[in-house]
Amino acid sequence: MAQTTNGASSATHLIKSQLRGPFDLDDSQILDKVYITHLHDDEKCDTETLFNIVTNVLIKNGRAAAPVTGYQQPDFSTLKLISCQMIKTPKEEKYVHQTTMWILQHLKTYSWDAKAVISVAAFALEYGNLVYLKEVHQSNITDQVANSLKQLNQVESRNISIEASKLVNVVMEAVHHVTEWAKWSSNGYDTEDVPSLSLALQQIPFVVYWTLASLVACTANIVVASDYELSKFREKLYSFDENLNRHLISSREEIAGVEEYERRWKRFYNPKDVVELLKFLVHRPGTPLPQLYDGTSKTKSDIDILRDKHVLLFISSLDKIEDEIQLLNSIYARLEEKPNDVVKSFRKGDFQILWIPIVRDEWEDEHKRKFTRLKNHNIKWYALEQFTTLEDARLIRERLNYQGKPIVTVLDPFGHILNEDAMDLIFQWGIDAFPFRKEDGDELFKKWKWFWDVTRKVNLGIPEVKGDRYIFIYGGGDSKWINNFTLALDKLRRHETITGIDAIIERYQLGKTEPKLVPRFWIEIESKKLKKHEGALDCEIQRIVKSLLCLKQDPQGWVILTKGYNVKVLGHGEPMYRTVEEFEKWQSKVLEKEGFDIAFKEYYDMKLQEFEALQPCSVVNVDDYNANVIATITCPNPTCGRVMEVTSVNYKCCHRDA
Repeated sequence: MAQTTNGASSATHLIKSQLRGPFDLDDSQILDKVYITHLHDDEKCDTETLFNIVTNVLIKNGRAAAPVTGYQQPDFSTLKLISCQMIKTPKEEKYVHQTTMWILQHLKTYSWDAKAVISVAAFALEYGNLVYLKEVHQSNITDQVANSLKQLNQVESRNISIEASKLVNVVMEAVHHVTEWAKWSSNGYDTEDVPSLSLALQQIPFVVYWTLASLVACTANIVVASDYELSKFREKLYSFDENLNRHLISSREEIAGVEEYERRWKRFYNPKDVVELLKFLVHRPGTPLPQLYDGTSKTKSDIDILRDKHVLLFISSLDKIEDEIQLLNSIYARLEEKPNDVVKSFRKGDFQILWIPIVRDEWEDEHKRKFTRLKNHNIKWYALEQFTTLEDARLIRERLNYQGKPIVTVLDPFGHILNEDAMDLIFQWGIDAFPFRKEDGDELFKKWKWFWDVTRKVNLGIPEVKGDRYIFIYGGGDSKWINNFTLALDKLRRHETITGIDAIIERYQLGKTEPKLVPRFWIEIESKKLKKHEGALDCEIQRIVKSLLCLKQDPQGWVILTKGYNVKVLGHGEPMYRTVEEFEKWQSKVLEKEGFDIAFKEYYDMKLQEFEALQPCSVVNVDDYNANVIATITCPNPTCGRVMEVTSVNYKCCHRDA
């Protein structure tokens, strides 16, 4: 029996000899041990209220909380049990570690902040009691109960050292940081938005461990059970708390950014006007409001210059945007050309273009030089004088769905979005799509949908129509004109100006391989005349049908030029041939206008006027004129088709409007 007792005693002695103190363990060992005790955080704890109570007890000078009532969890027995465990910790640092681990195990179902706050509250039972009785002792109060308590607690033989006071202050600061981290973490911030909270979490287990270890050591000193060098604990805790606080400072800044973003996000849906909306998009808090560069006057302006304006907001990178800039320059010129024109209740002069250039990462010197070159030599409109990155442009990315591809967002003067992205609309329809809302594009599509339905119905052979392709559809009864036009068009397609801008031009001769298609095509066109007129769109379609049927009468030939689904020109034989054949004379205009089609139409209109000026007036005489003569006779000239003027007893048309 004695041998068994001696063996057990030896084993216990061996285990105790192998125990290690907190300063004998490295960080990874401490982390492993602490995480073993952290299971989940289901247990309830009124952390905020409890910490306020503890603050009132332990902090005499500095951050004191307001009086607190209504505290319930955890109960007193939990706090007292932990306090007693601290008090009865044997001397030697290895037992400080053992008690610390016992407390962590006992609080394994509490959150990190609750572990720290409950432990400091348990410490406050003994520490606060001693502080209070010391004050009673020093004030010479003659209360019998107080004097009895002083004797029971042996107040005269116990002191709170300066090191203990310093350690308590560091502990309270550390616990405050842990509760601050816990509060922010509970708000559910996205780790991508507030990454520093995740970095702070890596410090939390160490701060909690060294908080508990410091409290255990400090308790041992104030109950005169030991004389630990508390400065060692204070320095260790302070180092981890300093790391934690650094991450919290970053978290605070990141959270402020999130809250500012959420504020702007909410206001984005209900801005005061377009200027306020633009400020939400481009103004970074804490920085001066950026100015605008005016590409026309080469001067700078305040963003307020766009107040009461419709804004075409062009957002892009700096790479491969020459086509977009050329297009918008032409749109700008067309808006300025007739600023007082009103279309669908929108005045062209009320529209302005603003460019927000964005780069993916940082603005390198090369980016800045390219931006300067583009704004000084290429653009005619406004550009934002700010070096914006994708990271800065979160609201632009998430609200306007900007992913790096150029977009044009249409805003009205009240800051409402009329079209999130009108870029494709403008590319396909140009100024015809003014004021560039989605419904304007839908209306233009419907305007020509019937025509493309005809081409498919008669199997014209045109494949899928794409918005960036130009298509010439042509035909006629003069084989010589057909041959000359085809040769001239093929020459134009090979021209270096056309290949230089990557313009894709396709051609389709009606009836070339299947002559039966010609009458079928025109029958389908003419059938649209029989449709009942309903609304402005049908009236517009009827006007187009009449123009097409007029083309059919041209003895030489006719040409239809389209850009994607947009039919741009309905042209007569001779002026169309001259326009194509004389491309060298107007090819420079292709680079100046918003596209080949616009430059083509301008030159064609000029050639058509020249052609009509050379044509003699057509006259129809009516021998037996009387008041019953119908006054709607169409001009017989195949290139005209206008209603003839009644002059006395004859009809006359000179092939010109007005």
